[in-house]
Amino acid sequence: MTDTLRHSAAIHGIVVPDSRLGRAITAFVRDTESELLFNHSSRVFFFGALAGLQRELSVDRELLYAAAMFHDIGLMPSHSSPDLRFEVDGANAAQDFLLGHGVDAGEVNLVWTAIALHTTPGIPAFMHPVVALTTAGVEMDVLGLTYDDYDDATRDAVVAAFPRTAHFKEDILQAFYEGIRHKPDTTFGNVKADVIADKEPHFHRGNFCSVIRGSRWAG
Repeated sequence: MTDTLRHSAAIHGIVVPDSRLGRAITAFVRDTESELLFNHSSRVFFFGALAGLQRELSVDRELLYAAAMFHDIGLMPSHSSPDLRFEVDGANAAQDFLLGHGVDAGEVNLVWTAIALHTTPGIPAFMHPVVALTTAGVEMDVLGLTYDDYDDATRDAVVAAFPRTAHFKEDILQAFYEGIRHKPDTTFGNVKADVIADKEPHFHRGNFCSVIRGSRWAG
């Protein structure tokens, strides 16, 4: 799909931000991520913004776009650290990018938090709309948790603008695995441990109870 169509297509009044910052985000993420992740991140923005309409939440869509588009960039080798959770890598990348484009530090912190928490269920929904709606978009596009909250026409419009691959479920799992396989310890206590366990049957994930029992405390 051409840039013109990407920026002109409106779904329930929601469009890709056509501001200077919005265009810079689009260009940077398109040049950095795979097509799979770029389209996924774009759908996350739309589903998150649509969730905002459903929940009657007022949100700065430019900040939501930044969070949605950067939320998986920590999976890419160019932005992957050897020892931080990929969510933190993505949050740090977004922070550097936004500060470099003159975005207010408080707004940048909202985006950082939204990205860092997007795989932590049960908490973002009670936070600032930028945080809540980033996770809402992820939960819809990857997990399908709110699939029935969107009618067929709306879902079809989002996917037509930013297509899912024929085997997106397995493709996204593979993308997650490739992005974190070199640092399995960072998945302790979070959902990405399931990804490594799925791909590596002999993977021994960290155990919270074992950490407590193995600490240096006497009792």
